[in-house]
Amino acid sequence: MSAPAGRSRSSAVECGAASAVAGRSQREMRQWAETYPGLFSAKPFDAALYSTLSLAMAFSGPWLTAGQLRMANKASLWAFGLDWLVDYVAASPQEVEEIARRCLEVAGGAPPADGDDLARMLADIRDELASSPAFPELGPVWRDELERMLDGMLAEWRWKADKTVPTFEEYLGNADNLGFSFVFAAHWIHVSDRDAVADVDRVREAGRAVQRVIRLLNDLGTYERDVAWGDLNALLLDVTRATVERRVTELAARSRELIEPLREAQPGLAGYLERQMDFCAGFYRVGDYWGTL
Repeated sequence: MSAPAGRSRSSAVECGAASAVAGRSQREMRQWAETYPGLFSAKPFDAALYSTLSLAMAFSGPWLTAGQLRMANKASLWAFGLDWLVDYVAASPQEVEEIARRCLEVAGGAPPADGDDLARMLADIRDELASSPAFPELGPVWRDELERMLDGMLAEWRWKADKTVPTFEEYLGNADNLGFSFVFAAHWIHVSDRDAVADVDRVREAGRAVQRVIRLLNDLGTYERDVAWGDLNALLLDVTRATVERRVTELAARSRELIEPLREAQPGLAGYLERQMDFCAGFYRVGDYWGTL
């Protein structure tokens, strides 16, 4: 059965443009990987990871150029590098605490130590964001989201180290460890003018709601990998897959309620948040970002 010609062509044109933006972004990601080799040399950082990450950003904001998506891409890739060091390289909660300390100091303006590619890349992100006119207003938001992400990662590490099984609600309450809100804050700063910064608390609330949805979509899609890699997953807790799926539906509906009032004053951010959530709903039905160990 053939699709209506007009709609099919329109959709194909939009997909083609977004894919071209993703291609430019992917090449830039590969350059970053070469610039910070100590962060991205592990096997799971394969070509598909760079490709799918860039596609996620491009299809979440198809009205944006590769330049406008630059910080979403760079912060997202950095967060993957951080996640790798925390989850698969660090051997104790103390090592995670040390990683967090270095990152927070750099985010606050300290220079990175020689040979520390994690801190060096974060410092470059910090300096680029600081050149944005929105940074005086939103810089504290970005630093706060960084701290929340690091705290969430440390909390999960302590659960694993102490052999403590959190409840589903405790686990969902720790969704900041996913890093979506941190990446979104970087994107928000990069695409905003100082005079256009508005509804900060409401935008953050909507972003955090979307983060919870993506946390559970990720778990539904990556259960087998998480079991193989020894990661925590909602499906390993006190809930069934059907329960998690129902919670995703409820949380997604709440996210759309929070996004809707933002459409007039912040149409780009509202659209980006909703499309990120919808992209992940489709993506995690089929695949995952990480390559194999």
